[in-house]
Amino acid sequence: MNCVKNTLLSLIALSGIIAFSSCGSKNDDPSTPPTPKPVVQLSSNATLGNHLTDVDGNSLYYFSNDFNGNNNCTGGCAAVWPVYYAGDNLAQAALGTGLDIKDFGSITTTDGKKQSTYKGWPLYYYAPPSGGYNVREAPGQTNGEGVGGIWFVAKADYSIQLVNGQLVGSDGKNYLADHTEGTGKTLYFTDAKGLTLYAFSKDSFNINKFTKADFSNNAVWPIYETDQIVVPSTLDKTLFGSITVAGKKQLTYKGWPLYYFGQDAGVRGATKGVSFPAPGVWPAVTKDVAAAPKP
Repeated sequence: MNCVKNTLLSLIALSGIIAFSSCGSKNDDPSTPPTPKPVVQLSSNATLGNHLTDVDGNSLYYFSNDFNGNNNCTGGCAAVWPVYYAGDNLAQAALGTGLDIKDFGSITTTDGKKQSTYKGWPLYYYAPPSGGYNVREAPGQTNGEGVGGIWFVAKADYSIQLVNGQLVGSDGKNYLADHTEGTGKTLYFTDAKGLTLYAFSKDSFNINKFTKADFSNNAVWPIYETDQIVVPSTLDKTLFGSITVAGKKQLTYKGWPLYYFGQDAGVRGATKGVSFPAPGVWPAVTKDVAAAPKP
């Protein structure tokens, strides 16, 4: 009897060991590998909408002074706005839904740091001074939005961005916001990639007087083709609209139809149009421009 009892106990113990080993091997060798977290993703904010964040949900920003695609935040600025770098293998890393790897790149700053870019804009964190130290804001915060009127969260769908730079005409001269000659930065409108947007001084409110119906002169001053209105928080969305020009949508601001200048040749930060054919005929558009005249 004792022999039978001992045999049963041994079998029960053995089955328990087998079951435990089976469970252990299943957990150690899962059939489905875990999905990697996106290194860059789109996070939603109740006020600002979708914007770029890192893998932990920390907001990423762009700097209006980076008109040329370089990092122009140096000295004390660099402590408040640390650079963001996604890593050397971004092409192989996971990205959040709505983001395209072709929009990302990298630069090397003047002090030798690597920095990721998005649509040509270097990306930063925000770390304001606190208690004698610079403390990076917590995940989900967007306190850097609008700082100084030149720092904004990075978005995937901006139709208007702001550049803060020196206007330089096709004549090589420096111009101010009022299009008189002078040295000083102007905060002006660009598209999502930093290409300057202009108005035509002879246009009327929501009326394009330049573009021919057959678009034969569109290469000279191409219309800005979009009706999407996604702008930095310092701009009033209600002042933007769109008109239809020969079947195409052209964005407007305060009734001014918006254009590119062909001779800028797709170079971010180029402002050659401000002096062509004369200063003031095709001004770079700024927030405080007077509304277009009624026809």
